[in-house]
Amino acid sequence: LVGSEMCIRDRFTDMLGTLKNIAITASQLPKALEHACTFDGSCMEGFIWLEEEDMYLHPDPSTFEIFPWRPQQGKVARLLCDVYKCDGTPFESDSRQILKRTIKRAQEKGYTMEVGSECEFFLFHMDEEGNPTTVTHECAGYFDIDPMDFGENTRRDIVLTLEEMGFVIESSHHEVAPAQHEIVFRHSEALSAADDILTFKMVVRTIAKRYGLHATFMPKPLQEMNGSGMHLNMQLYKDGRNVFEGEDGNLSREGEAFLAGICEHIDGITAILNPLVNSYKRLVPGFAAPSNVDWSKKHKNTLLRVAKRKFQSMTMELRSPDAASNPYLVFALCLEAGLDGIQRELKAPEEFSQDIRGIRTLPRNLGEALDKMKKEPLVAEVLGDVYVDAYRRAKEKEWTKYQSQITKWEIENYLYLI
Repeated sequence: LVGSEMCIRDRFTDMLGTLKNIAITASQLPKALEHACTFDGSCMEGFIWLEEEDMYLHPDPSTFEIFPWRPQQGKVARLLCDVYKCDGTPFESDSRQILKRTIKRAQEKGYTMEVGSECEFFLFHMDEEGNPTTVTHECAGYFDIDPMDFGENTRRDIVLTLEEMGFVIESSHHEVAPAQHEIVFRHSEALSAADDILTFKMVVRTIAKRYGLHATFMPKPLQEMNGSGMHLNMQLYKDGRNVFEGEDGNLSREGEAFLAGICEHIDGITAILNPLVNSYKRLVPGFAAPSNVDWSKKHKNTLLRVAKRKFQSMTMELRSPDAASNPYLVFALCLEAGLDGIQRELKAPEEFSQDIRGIRTLPRNLGEALDKMKKEPLVAEVLGDVYVDAYRRAKEKEWTKYQSQITKWEIENYLYLI
């Protein structure tokens, strides 16, 4: 598969889940596979680095994939990498390895988690200089088709490209807001599912650009419209059986405990699941996104939804995360939170009813979420103190900078009134 003219992108993620890469030629691939590809993490914003120490990339051969949109001559492929220290030990704060450690702990208890994601995004026009805008000329809505759906051809090519790369796409459609789309992935093991999300985002942006459009996973780009989420459909297996399914066809006792663990820890992990100031503009009532800590088998807008679809195994859908998050960390924290619920035999809260009295809300902004994270031992246990401290400092800086901004809304409402 590897020709002499091929370029290979050794890819890894920074602290916030942003893809980075070092490009090598085919002649250097044996060297890279021997873990001799280095980089200086101290020069990268958003990376937890060790002072005066190079970092080494360990490519995962199973992630080798050729980009089908590149020319046949001079092909480009990618390898996803784990980050190691110069002494040959795994870098503790590498997010991919954080998930791998969590998966290993779960396997030692006999559990394996599979995840199917539903990723939403917007396709906007670019201006004359090629800069992204929030402009769209379409007014299509939920499940609309061409000619109302101006992005149908773009979405089709995204899906076909993903399938050519080995992804299994269950469905795709236009979402509720104009220019908003969703692509649904089949369940896969947690590590490969997280890998796929990062590659998926890159493919979406690349194909959209070929159509002269800008794809964004920003959680809430339009004020009066629904935002974009990254719903996680989780299944937990033990001895080949989905433990969420009870013998009576309802949620099992283990499933209830897993759900209870998510509910108990959700406040403390929200700063990871929803990492931007903008994330919390989406998590408000009235826009088909969760704002309370609740669950249901029927209502679709709760935080957690338990579903048993025809011909499918029972899933537990977590609806609060957005695609601005680092999927490795999101999966690790959700798995650990659920297993903690099972280990402690927690009891699930009452299923959602129309009476919302007594139901607590999710953190309402990034500052509140960071305060909750400080008090959540599970986060430090899974991510490590070094990671949590660096992440918190970066996000507190972001929150402080946002708070100092004077918005157009404030000028319009206060300038002439006060």
